[in-house]
Amino acid sequence: MNYTTQMDAARKGIITPQMKTVAKKENMPEEQLRKLVAEGRVAICANRKHTCLDAEGIGSMLRTKINVNLGVSRDCKDYDIEMQKVMSAVDMGAEAIMDLSSHGNTQPFRQKLTSECPVMIGTVPVYDSVIHYQRDLATLTAKDFIDVVRLHAEDGVDFVTLHCGITRKTIDQIRQQGRKTNIVSRGGSLVFAWMSMTGEENPFYEYYDDILDICEEYDVTISLGDACRPGCLADATDVCQIEELVRLGELTQRAWDHNVQVMVEGPGHVPLDQVAANMKVQQTICKGAPFYVLGPLVTDIAMGYDHITAAIGGAVAAMNGAAFLCYVTPAEHLALPNVDDVKQGIIASKIAAHAADIAKGIPGARDIDDRMSDARRELDWEKQFECALDPETARAIRDSRKPEEDHDEACSMCGKFCAVRSMNKALSGEYIDIL
Repeated sequence: MNYTTQMDAARKGIITPQMKTVAKKENMPEEQLRKLVAEGRVAICANRKHTCLDAEGIGSMLRTKINVNLGVSRDCKDYDIEMQKVMSAVDMGAEAIMDLSSHGNTQPFRQKLTSECPVMIGTVPVYDSVIHYQRDLATLTAKDFIDVVRLHAEDGVDFVTLHCGITRKTIDQIRQQGRKTNIVSRGGSLVFAWMSMTGEENPFYEYYDDILDICEEYDVTISLGDACRPGCLADATDVCQIEELVRLGELTQRAWDHNVQVMVEGPGHVPLDQVAANMKVQQTICKGAPFYVLGPLVTDIAMGYDHITAAIGGAVAAMNGAAFLCYVTPAEHLALPNVDDVKQGIIASKIAAHAADIAKGIPGARDIDDRMSDARRELDWEKQFECALDPETARAIRDSRKPEEDHDEACSMCGKFCAVRSMNKALSGEYIDIL
């Protein structure tokens, strides 16, 4: 192998096996994909130690991908349940899993993911630092944090979220600006707290070149975390968020100069009328690097329904350039999601991603919608279920409420008043019985 990373290979004119896989999935010429990877506009997150990976590409000109956050916490410690969620998420079409575990012995679970799971695996090493060393945050050194990044790379993780964009200047900004929700990023708050307690600079910023060496060695993609993402509508598109984004643009170029692939993480809570503008600003500042967004959530009051809030924002975001949607579940802001929460979050995100792909004109995106339309015109329920995003739920709803007669034709909402039934009969010259 005479290349270090997917980006290095692409710049040398080499089409890797992963590029071949992605090009086939995206119905895109291999050479066109190679150029996009070389430019940094597509990232193929593929740690060379993750040998069971079925590669995917992330970029605004490709199908919109979704990520599912999982992992144990002090209050929810069962790794078997988390693995059940993982496999369920993969079966439902998630392209990435992020292990955000913050309790216990995290390494065996992480290694199990990269040895058995065929989708991209991501982590946030700063979460794991306190757990790995079993020491309070203030006692950790910059070297400790960097060593955990290497540990995750060695374990086969495909991308790592690193909050490199906040510096000591951010501390003064947060104190003076009077944000409603300050910093809501868990990783960002940990870095902020460490800087506040130690008086030192952000280690992920100060030792960024050392991190790039690690990422290049294993071909780990850096997902530049947005520590200052808005946690409420009132904080959206403020000075803290935009200044950090400018710094992330600079760090993107530094990574590319090192042949390291980059994704840039985005907001948070954003009013619907600001979502498109946020996407365009990011594309300009970060030179087209794939944008990875959490939602965005377009209202602050939908507790228990934030999967819907995020799907609304996610569809608009992806339509305007976001490449990667982080799912949000009904449990967001409330609890660790259970299996049903995970399913609802995935379905909502898949709907948003698919709607955006149709709007963007991704080749073949609407094909399944057209097949569904044909099946509906023909009142072919089995074909409709085959086209459904969640066939199991669709079938269960129909089976529980079938009409009294003509089971193979109408549903129980319209019965013999069914427009499709009436039109089919009228166009074929049949008598249309209603009563």
